[in-house]
Amino acid sequence: MEKRWKKFWNGLKLNRKFTLVIILLVIMPISILAGLLFYNMEQNVISENRNYMQYIMKRGEDNVRKNIDSINMTTQFFLNDESLLKMLAKAARREKLETTELMEFYHSDIASLERLVYNNTLLYGVRVYTVNDNVQEMMPILYSHSRMDKMEWSKKRDYAGWNYNYQDKLFDDYGVTAIASLVTNVEDYENGRIGVIETAVTMENMFPMLYEDIADEWSCFIADEGELYFGDNGQEISGEFVRALIEDGLEKDGIHTEYMKQGREHLVVSYLYIREMQGALLSVKNISESIHYVFWMRSSFIAIMIVIMIGLSFLINYIVTRLLRQFYDILKSIRMIQKGDLSVRIENCGNDEMGELGIQINKMLDYIEQLMKENIDREILAKNSQIRALQNQINAHFIYNVLESIKMMAEIDEEYAISDAITSLGSLLRYSMKWVSNNVIVEEEIEYIRNYLALINLRFDYEIYLSLNIPEEVLKQEIPKMSLQPVVENAICHGIEELAEDTNIYIKGIVRDEDCMIEITDAGRGMSEEEVESLRKKIAGEIETSGGAGNGIGLKNVQDRIRMSFGERYGIEIDSKLGCYTKVTVRVPMRR
Repeated sequence: MEKRWKKFWNGLKLNRKFTLVIILLVIMPISILAGLLFYNMEQNVISENRNYMQYIMKRGEDNVRKNIDSINMTTQFFLNDESLLKMLAKAARREKLETTELMEFYHSDIASLERLVYNNTLLYGVRVYTVNDNVQEMMPILYSHSRMDKMEWSKKRDYAGWNYNYQDKLFDDYGVTAIASLVTNVEDYENGRIGVIETAVTMENMFPMLYEDIADEWSCFIADEGELYFGDNGQEISGEFVRALIEDGLEKDGIHTEYMKQGREHLVVSYLYIREMQGALLSVKNISESIHYVFWMRSSFIAIMIVIMIGLSFLINYIVTRLLRQFYDILKSIRMIQKGDLSVRIENCGNDEMGELGIQINKMLDYIEQLMKENIDREILAKNSQIRALQNQINAHFIYNVLESIKMMAEIDEEYAISDAITSLGSLLRYSMKWVSNNVIVEEEIEYIRNYLALINLRFDYEIYLSLNIPEEVLKQEIPKMSLQPVVENAICHGIEELAEDTNIYIKGIVRDEDCMIEITDAGRGMSEEEVESLRKKIAGEIETSGGAGNGIGLKNVQDRIRMSFGERYGIEIDSKLGCYTKVTVRVPMRR
């Protein structure tokens, strides 16, 4: 395989090699970036839908738990009603009740219980069944045992607890509303079980998620016995799919949301186990359309890129062939020279490398013809040709390399002061010569000032110390490059140099509301109020400034650059007291 590849590669012309290499260099990063992009798009779709389903399930949990609390409270209220319990106990003992007693029970206790049920809009109804038919039914609360036998849940051996999705068959003319209820046995110490309470709600009120009509989204309730209960939106759920989930095991703590594939379907499944109801609420969202759209975009991108690359390969091949046209002309001339035709000359030599090659070949041919006549001058002409072919390039790195060499020489001679000075100078030059299109951070400008002061202190017999009190968040703020150094330079030239004694320059950073202020204070000679006012007018542009020291043009430049970067409300402020200090405050916006 390797030999075939080498044979194939070596058999290609130079223009096709260039074309192939350029295409590969273009395709590889684009393919990697596109792969990462579409992968992230797919993961974002999944993540967004997971978060959405988490929210939906949390909302469903809140609704269900609110309903459970309401049903439990209502049931407990009935269980604590002493009049109702006494009536059930008498019915269980088959005691005969007087009409007046029945009427009083109906108008007082039954009426209050009925109001309780009607006032709770969640409830479908609350029914109390006796253990026999020895009772006067008082609808819609109190019913005989034979009525209870009509209900589907009564056929279960253990019907106490929650029952789901059954029809109300208490009377033949009732509708087909699906009902869920909490069935509770009523017992006392003497008579045992004396009745049954059925606290019922509609399935739609109990599980509103099951009845929400949302595209590509459906829900169901899974009882511990394995029964599945669907609402209006659950017809698309495959029973096998849900049972496969159950077999895998549903976690019984908190809300769980998972992404899974079923054939070509991409699903986000969220479920919540509700211990009080001995079942799990499950919701499924089909995100196949969104995922397939990402796949379609990826396939479209690949197809478009293939077409573009085919067209680009032809274009690159054409451009490379045009660029190498002079090379092929030179190659043709060399082949003619190989045959012994020394009169060949390469015409239309340009200024690029190929042109230089053509010129050199022409010169070589001239040299050969001349050397054939003058054998003695051949070596001299060859050397001159070599000398003219040499080029000497000096760039910015040359300066840094020279300074580094000087620094190493100083360290070898243990001249560490000179070595430190060279280090500071190198850093100063590197910062000054580095082109920056945007702003720099305060930390970089402070480092430049350190190096500047290190070099300045070499000139004087006294020491200028730099004191800093700048919070970390101020050090990371952006300012125009070279906006603090001119202020420090002014402080030295016009405030400190005349005193000629050890002193400090104090730089302090302050965050005030949405502004960041950098105060630069020197303990120099200071200025009078007239001088300060004049300097402020020069900085504001109210007084014409001209070249020369002490005219405020440096500070005005700083002011103009700050305002160009951040707006008119920012800039510098001057405060000074003659014989004491001068303080320059640089104000820029606080970028958090």
